[in-house]
Order: sequence, then structure tokens, then C-alpha cells
Amino acid sequence: MSTSTIRKVKTIDLDLKDRLVSIQRVTKVTKGGRTFSFSAIVVVGNEDGIVGYGLGKASEVTTAIAKGVEDAKKNLIKVPVINGTIPHEQIAKYGGAQVFIKPASGGTGVKAGGAMRAVLETVGIKDVLAKSKGSSNPHNLVKATFMALLELRDAYTIAQQRSVNITKVFNG
Repeated sequence: MSTSTIRKVKTIDLDLKDRLVSIQRVTKVTKGGRTFSFSAIVVVGNEDGIVGYGLGKASEVTTAIAKGVEDAKKNLIKVPVINGTIPHEQIAKYGGAQVFIKPASGGTGVKAGGAMRAVLETVGIKDVLAKSKGSSNPHNLVKATFMALLELRDAYTIAQQRSVNITKVFNG
């Protein structure tokens, strides 16, 4: 993926909602005993095409979630959402997780599981069909879903890249 396809967003005046995807208790064994800490993966978005994810690690759950939210706000992207769904089918893979997302007609809802559902609902997609294959690791699923969302392009973006006058094409 080239860096020109990444659509970064600045966090100025955005009403972001955060959603906890997964929390893991991590144990570190030392000669003094076991040390417990927590890692949380969080998705933030404005439910209008802007979404980001972050990972927070701390010795307390609330601190790990807060760190995850702060990390997610630094990694926001813009996703094309057209009439509550995505513009076209997309497949993406990250690690052992492979995801497939497909546009759906109005009223279908978000047909996705677990980590993918959290990302798709936070970005503001209302109707989509999604399937995950391979690993069910929430970290890899979130990253694969983000890779699929980054690859999405709408008709206006494609026309702009091809230097086509969009008003002439759509208005006859």
C-alpha cells in the first residue's frame, strides 16, 4: 500500500465516540512472582466516516483503555461511506486474519462479528456484509479491517485520480 492512499485526519473539533474491542490480562513471571497488567484495543470514530484504533497497556484496566483512546485519536483515517454502506467489495489480510467486506442494501444492518463489527459501526457503516477467515485474534482482525477500509475508493476519488471532469460524467 502506498502512502498516498492513506487519508489521515486531524482531530480538530471532532465528536469522537470510543468503543472497547478487547481487553487482555497479561502475566509476566519474574523471580519475585507474577506481575499482572492489561492491554486494551480501542476503536474511536464519529460515526460519519472517520475512525481510528489504538492499543493501550497499563497495570490497571481504566488506564489501559484511556491510553488506547489517546493512541486511537492519533491514528484517524477517513473512509468513504455512501448511503450507509461501502462503495465496493474488499478483501484484506493482516497476519493470520483475512477479512472480506461487501456492500449491502438498505435495512440489512451490520452482518459482522466481534472486532469487525466494532470497527464498522464506529465508522458509521449501517449496511454491510462481512466475513473473517483464519485467525480470530482481535488485534489482527482490527488491523485487517482497517487495511480493507483504507483500500476503499469512491467514484469521485477515482475520477479525480484519472483527471476526469466529474460533473460532465454524472450530468450527461
